[in-house]
Amino acid sequence: MIRLATPTDVPVLLQLVKELAMYEKEPDAVLATEQDLHDALFGADPSAGCHVAELDGDVVGFALWYRTFSTWQGKPGLWLEDLFVRQEARGSGLGKQLLITLAQEAVHRGWTRFEWWVLDWNTPAQGFYRSLGARPPPHSARGPAHGEALTPPPSPVPPAPRVREHPRTP
Repeated sequence: MIRLATPTDVPVLLQLVKELAMYEKEPDAVLATEQDLHDALFGADPSAGCHVAELDGDVVGFALWYRTFSTWQGKPGLWLEDLFVRQEARGSGLGKQLLITLAQEAVHRGWTRFEWWVLDWNTPAQGFYRSLGARPPPHSARGPAHGEALTPPPSPVPPAPRVREHPRTP
């Protein structure tokens, strides 16, 4: 079963994020806290949405997404930040159901895009997306900027103004 996440899902969502980080060989990369996820999903100004996948009453997967914007189309889109289903639930169709639900969400909202990235070494995920008809866009490359890359370089110090002394007249 696929449903919207609720605030009570936050602890298991954080655990799933950590499991995803382990799968992606980045076990120490997760800095998010339960409070961070709660604020992002359910705070006064939510910045993301999330659907969860349940199997036998347990949350075993999630799809976390947010709104984007296309300047060419002049319309919003949906960016899938992370999709993860626990190993024991893979092959159950929950990943596909999560994607279908997000595509329906985008269409329902009148959004014209549904996009995501997949790691180049993650061939199981690539095969999964291809099996659903997804193809990477031609001539594209991912260019993330985070951490120090988001800090602009210091502005150059402008040269000191030249001061011309005028002779004093008595």
